[in-house]
Amino acid sequence: MSGLTHLDEHGAAHMVDVGAKAVTSRTASAAASITMLPATLQLITEGKHKKGDVFAVARIAGIQAAKKCSDLIPLCHPLMLTSVSVELKADPASSQVHILATCKVSGQTGVEMEALTAASVAALTIYDMCKAVDRGMEITSVRLLEKAGGKSGIWQRT
Repeated sequence: MSGLTHLDEHGAAHMVDVGAKAVTSRTASAAASITMLPATLQLITEGKHKKGDVFAVARIAGIQAAKKCSDLIPLCHPLMLTSVSVELKADPASSQVHILATCKVSGQTGVEMEALTAASVAALTIYDMCKAVDRGMEITSVRLLEKAGGKSGIWQRT
């Protein structure tokens, strides 16, 4: 693993200069899961939650979060994202919702943080919408699944 790129020779944090890097097509996918009571998941999947369509709101929140990533993570570059998708899947067997966020850009830096932010905020939105009926929900397994593009090429979680 190489050195930390967000620290200068004196250990001070700085935003990395990506100006000399080639513009390439870059993608990243990240995931998160949220565990809840079976009754809470049933409210969501049957569309009976009094706050409305939980998955639709979480999807929009995740997309918006990816677009605002550089406002939230101090040293992230603002990116002109070309695509953001947020997929939510109910898993009744484990009483979880699994979230998959994928971001794409043609640019000089990757979109890993945008994908991770989208997955995280989608999970947080589910928590927010359902906390009145289930405060014991647990967000877990926030992780990068894969990234492609740029000088380092493809990385995939094994």
